Amino acid sequence: MQIQFKATKRDAQGTGASRRQRRAGQLPGIIYGGAGEALSITLDHNELYHLLKKEVFHSSVLSIDVDGQKETAILRDTQWHAFKQQVLHIDFQRVAANEKMHLKVPLHFVGDENSPAVKLGGCIISHVVTEIDVQCLPKDLPEFVEVDLSALDVAQSVHVSQITLPAGVELVQHGEGDAVVATALKVRGAADAEEEGEGEAA
Repeated sequence: MQIQFKATKRDAQGTGASRRQRRAGQLPGIIYGGAGEALSITLDHNELYHLLKKEVFHSSVLSIDVDGQKETAILRDTQWHAFKQQVLHIDFQRVAANEKMHLKVPLHFVGDENSPAVKLGGCIISHVVTEIDVQCLPKDLPEFVEVDLSALDVAQSVHVSQITLPAGVELVQHGEGDAVVATALKVRGAADAEEEGEGEAA
């Protein structure tokens, strides 16, 4: 999915100019990286505010029409007001079709309600990690990565190494070890009932 929106070049620089733009319902931003020079832009605040609320906006290759010229980029950073629902500044990084990029992609968990841990073991599934860092060409970037929990049993966990990634997508590891993505946790009431049942049987 490619999300498209418009922007205009921003000539006025400085804190005062940015403040005036925000009062006028505009959002100052920048597009940087790649072969081109850094480009200061202005966007419609309300449009970007609603786009930022969508999960897919954070893990998609974006098409930005800057005064009729298309820029292909990904979202890199946003600055928010301390207590208002207002975006103060937004950063985009250019991407090239033939160069690998890395970006955080959300995890979508499926099948947990059908897992032995939940159906038979009285467990709840804790989602320890909700996104992973991947590397791929822009054309291969997934909107999300699905994690199947239907086989998860009591006292088991799913690790990063067990996630099936789409073709052309590689995991970017941070630090050592095989991070836990989801784990089956025994519900206290179920654990107590099970212990009582064992005691009666004895």
